[in-house]
Amino acid sequence: MTRYLILLLFPAIAWAQKDSLAPVSLNEVVIISQKSPLHKAAKTLGSVDDYLTGTGPVNMIRRGNYAWEPLINGMSSERGLITLDGMRIYGACTDKMDPVTSYVEITNLAKATVHSGQSGSAGGATIAGSIDLSRRKTGFSVKQSGGDAPGETSRGEASRGGMVFTGFETNNRQKIAGFSLFHSGEKLFADVDFTFRDAENYRAGGKREIEFSPFTKYNVSVISGWKIAEHRELEASLIYDRAVHVGYPALPMDVGRAEALMASAEYIRHHVSGSVDLWKTKLYHNAVTHIMDDSRRPDVPIRMDMPGRTRTTGFYSLLEGASPRHSWKMNLSGHTNYSLAEMTMFSNTPGEKEMFMLTWPGVSTQYLDLYREDTFHFTGKTAVALNLGLAAHHNRVGNLFGLESLRIFYPAMSQGKTRTLKRISSSVQHRNHPLTLNFGLAYGERAPGVSEGYGFYLFNSFDRFDYIGNPDLKNEKSAEVNAAASFKRNGFSVKLSGAYFHILDYIIGKPDLTLSTMTIGASGVKIYEQLPYAQIMSTDLEMSYRFTPQWSWRGRLSYQRGSGKGAGNLPLMQPLTYVSGLAFSTGKYAAELTLNGAAQQKYFSAGFGETPASAYRVIHLSGTAKFRLFQLKAGVENLLDAYYSTYTDWNRIPRMGRNVFFNVIRSF
Repeated sequence: MTRYLILLLFPAIAWAQKDSLAPVSLNEVVIISQKSPLHKAAKTLGSVDDYLTGTGPVNMIRRGNYAWEPLINGMSSERGLITLDGMRIYGACTDKMDPVTSYVEITNLAKATVHSGQSGSAGGATIAGSIDLSRRKTGFSVKQSGGDAPGETSRGEASRGGMVFTGFETNNRQKIAGFSLFHSGEKLFADVDFTFRDAENYRAGGKREIEFSPFTKYNVSVISGWKIAEHRELEASLIYDRAVHVGYPALPMDVGRAEALMASAEYIRHHVSGSVDLWKTKLYHNAVTHIMDDSRRPDVPIRMDMPGRTRTTGFYSLLEGASPRHSWKMNLSGHTNYSLAEMTMFSNTPGEKEMFMLTWPGVSTQYLDLYREDTFHFTGKTAVALNLGLAAHHNRVGNLFGLESLRIFYPAMSQGKTRTLKRISSSVQHRNHPLTLNFGLAYGERAPGVSEGYGFYLFNSFDRFDYIGNPDLKNEKSAEVNAAASFKRNGFSVKLSGAYFHILDYIIGKPDLTLSTMTIGASGVKIYEQLPYAQIMSTDLEMSYRFTPQWSWRGRLSYQRGSGKGAGNLPLMQPLTYVSGLAFSTGKYAAELTLNGAAQQKYFSAGFGETPASAYRVIHLSGTAKFRLFQLKAGVENLLDAYYSTYTDWNRIPRMGRNVFFNVIRSF
């Protein structure tokens, strides 16, 4: 570890993409706001999953047609970090069927910022990177200059408006409807939106119906701001999201209800002093409930109910400042979370008693984090960035029944455990038009997740093993090297980026032949243990070219490779994947033809239950038309009705076949 820290004290050279030399890290911003009438996304009313898929280092694990789990740099969600406007949210499902992204809608959001590795650690400890979802808000109206006297100003005029939207998809007969309303005044702004989705079973290529894949979802969002004085503001927000009758065809169970309530209040002050430009302090609370059941499945060997819930309360206080050659950011954040999950098994034999156990034994997490980021501008073309973070992490098993259950395997286990998590990264950024180069080094640590540390007989349907947590796990530690080079001139751009992670004490499940299974049909029991190290490499090549003002082309190649000492290939590593799109755009009309595909996955993890994913090619066609009263977006996904699955499709569940979609938006 010492040699990594020594290296980080000597910032490597990186190169900025902007003349202003604002800090530039290996990240990508996904614009989601619906304000643009010719929005660039192929499907304007697509899910958040659609927007994030294939963005930078992000891929999605798909267990059905709803609530896909984000992977960052090929690493599972425990190694990444997802926040909503800086707020921490914990999913309530032991099977990861409810990632944070499933509890928001595109009408709630303006953008998603994807950071790779330690460049995404402003919100807390991470190894893989982070995704920060930013809320959409209209903001205050701005005073306009006017009047006869020099310097006289008039009050900002209030504005009101909104949009209504609807959509339909033929493959799974998905119906989409909703509205957004806004008010923007000098002292007050407010945004309200509602989205409804309802879908039936989808069909894979060749019109093969995939049973247990419907869902129904409701989402309501409110955000409002008050200007209490010049440069001082208060904001409050609320999101309520509810999904019912959600099918997961790749899993043995479905979801009866997935529900989240997220609320926050924030104080914002601009121009605090000569050296402090911004101060933001937020308090937040969220409650998530997730109820798995198999009541809609026929002929199951034993009936199970698996409710889970999490409650999180937290805060952050952020300061930002800048001088001509130095910009900085400091963030103090903390939260407390409580996670509880149960499982009750009902025998099909009359008269037999049900069996009950806690799969998450009432685990509380207290987390306090201090983060500092500095960027130094040495010349007109070069900047150096240094980030430091330190966190205190404490777990405590609050349920005595759950604690005694775990003590069957760990007799000396204490009720609580405290950890210190450190992180540091450095980079140098330089731009010499038309060439931009980036290079950085980083070190970070993470604590085991709730399932890894305290899970009790969690069934994994991919490798068909029951998993048991291990409270004695060490912190997982990662040393990272990242680099990028880009060139842009005369309508042509190319960017090659990559990252390498050397992860010490890599957490993974290993079979324990001395233990008996709990789940009927399980292949065995795995205990979370640690490899001496694992290595993950991620590369990405992006290109684009604008032939004329109307015609353009974009392309992307991505590849990942991962292995662990004593474990061989790591699971869920991306084979060579490509996308190529030809687009046409005028003032009122746009169209795009896209080819997505992947080579065969040769390096797979048989120990995790993986089989090699076959190569595939899929063609999509979409178009947009802007009329006087509304905007129409239409297209055909999987134009040739290919039957295929990808390396992230759980149990190789096939993807959707040919799907014609229509999105209609009326703004006012």
